[in-house]
Amino acid sequence: MTDDALITALQDADAVQYGEFELSHGGTSDYYVDKYLFETDPRCLRLIAEAFAERVDDDAKLGGVALGGVPLAAATAITADVPYVIARKKAKEYGTANRIEGRLSEGEEIVVVEDIATTGQSAVDAVEALRDAGAEVNRALLVVDREEGGEELLAEHGVEMEALVTATELLDADE
Repeated sequence: MTDDALITALQDADAVQYGEFELSHGGTSDYYVDKYLFETDPRCLRLIAEAFAERVDDDAKLGGVALGGVPLAAATAITADVPYVIARKKAKEYGTANRIEGRLSEGEEIVVVEDIATTGQSAVDAVEALRDAGAEVNRALLVVDREEGGEELLAEHGVEMEALVTATELLDADE
């Protein structure tokens, strides 16, 4: 897959929107990448899963960040034929009360899968939860890097971030 193919698919799904938007970290932006539109679009999801699958080894295990990273991890797991776990923002208060869902062994290497990085805090929270559960985490795959510090924050935590597209590429494609 080329970056252009994914950018076109994101545009076709109307996932890139313009206006005034409040972001999860409290800031505002004049554009928004709607993960729910691209994650529920079969063409986008397929392209993303294929691109992520090309970037993981056969012995990899994925860690989907709840909520947005879960469909991406599931689709990639099927495409790459690798297992995945789910990293919750906080432990649920019922059932098993796990913060990590799925099978995870001590020392197992996990590649974090996330939708969009702005500050990168959501991915860092998942990395910390996975590490607390005994995983080794050194990489994160993302669909879109908004280029607002996410890559740097992840690097501070020893995680290499690889995004399929950047905000600059998305915005330049619309011009």
